[in-house]
Amino acid sequence: MSNIESLAPPVQLRNVVRQFGQQRVIDGLDLDIAPGEFVALLGASGSGKTTLLRSLAGLDSIDSGQLRVPKARAAVFQEPRLMPWKRAWKNVILGLRVPDAKERAVQALTEVGLAHRLDAYPATLSGGEAQRVALARGLVREPKLLLLDEPFAALDALTRIKMHRLIIELWRKHTPAVLLVTHDVDEAILLADRVIVLAHGKIAEQLTIDLPRARDTGQDGFQAIRARLLSLLGVEVDVPAAVAPAVASGVRRFAHG
Repeated sequence: MSNIESLAPPVQLRNVVRQFGQQRVIDGLDLDIAPGEFVALLGASGSGKTTLLRSLAGLDSIDSGQLRVPKARAAVFQEPRLMPWKRAWKNVILGLRVPDAKERAVQALTEVGLAHRLDAYPATLSGGEAQRVALARGLVREPKLLLLDEPFAALDALTRIKMHRLIIELWRKHTPAVLLVTHDVDEAILLADRVIVLAHGKIAEQLTIDLPRARDTGQDGFQAIRARLLSLLGVEVDVPAAVAPAVASGVRRFAHG
């Protein structure tokens, strides 16, 4: 690999189009995701979020344009998609053919806090545990790009908080580029370096989140960013006058894609 190739973003899209019949679900999209960057994707239902993620995962084709993604990539979905007849560690290495597969599975499950559940069957796992197994299955492949399609949407509030902390810890350790599709504005702000808002298959706006980590909904600037993103999604909320100026310090706007 040349120096130029090694410095290129792991994800590059140029004028990407995906359509079903006459409807363009992705409409001339340009996007770069830098190495190790955590990007969240917001948008109303039908805006093209999941179609974009499936294209990046290699599960769906594009109709035109250029799409560049690393070969080493993994996807985690809202449903854990575990094989019910396989134990947890065997689910983690499903389709992975390497000599030290079980050792890798043990290490991955240990990282997600499930060293004590190696031999558990999916039916005996809680929702949070099952999602941790799915996350371990993604990480065991050492991806350069980790795709997350609303993986925490079905979890209760307390489990979701724990999963947010876990995903940040694992992201810092393994440093993949991450694309998270979510409907949860708070989740996007808590986790991402950059939030992209999709509308009608195009990038309506991109915001860099400059808030220091670890983040919480009560820190300075959070509510102003939240109000801005909700506004872009068509939901107007009242922001106290004393909070509104924080948009300028907490968010840096990109040019429209």
